[in-house]
Amino acid sequence: MAAKRERGRGREWEGDELAASPQPLAVPVLCLVRSAGDFAAGAFVGSLVGYGQGLITSKGMKGSLINARSSAKTYAALSGVQSFILCLLRRLRGKDDIINAGVAGCCTGLALSFPGAPQAMFHSCVTFAAFSCIMDGLNKQQAAMAATLGGHPSSTIKLQEGGGVLPPFTLPPLLDASDALASCSQSLFKPKQ
Repeated sequence: MAAKRERGRGREWEGDELAASPQPLAVPVLCLVRSAGDFAAGAFVGSLVGYGQGLITSKGMKGSLINARSSAKTYAALSGVQSFILCLLRRLRGKDDIINAGVAGCCTGLALSFPGAPQAMFHSCVTFAAFSCIMDGLNKQQAAMAATLGGHPSSTIKLQEGGGVLPPFTLPPLLDASDALASCSQSLFKPKQ
């Protein structure tokens, strides 16, 4: 797997993925092969969603299959184009940053609304680009949030030294005495004297 190192605003790739400069023809072919799996996965998930939606809306078996086919095409295009453009930009630019996510989102929006009016295509481009940038930002922050327990880095170290196991998803207690919400709610429930 490739090792990533932080530099500036985006991650730069090194190792087996971008160590040698790829041949100009090899980059699109490699990205097409890699995005084919995402295209197939998108088609599978889209068909499940469409079929389930058809069954819930009581369209019957034939209506559900038509709905599944339509959703499969949309999901496949969405995941295939997004994956291809992201791979292409990572390879050509050598970075994995928010610009790649925005451009890939815009291309995905254009591909999904292609036979439409220019205003609709522009709207779709901007919407998908904004959504991709937001999701990219949230995915990059997730690693930092997962490293701590309750916002205190020392609590993670103490838990590991004590031999305890950190659950996969841990939330701090909602009503903590130091929390402003807790003090407000405690003042509301204090018995009147």
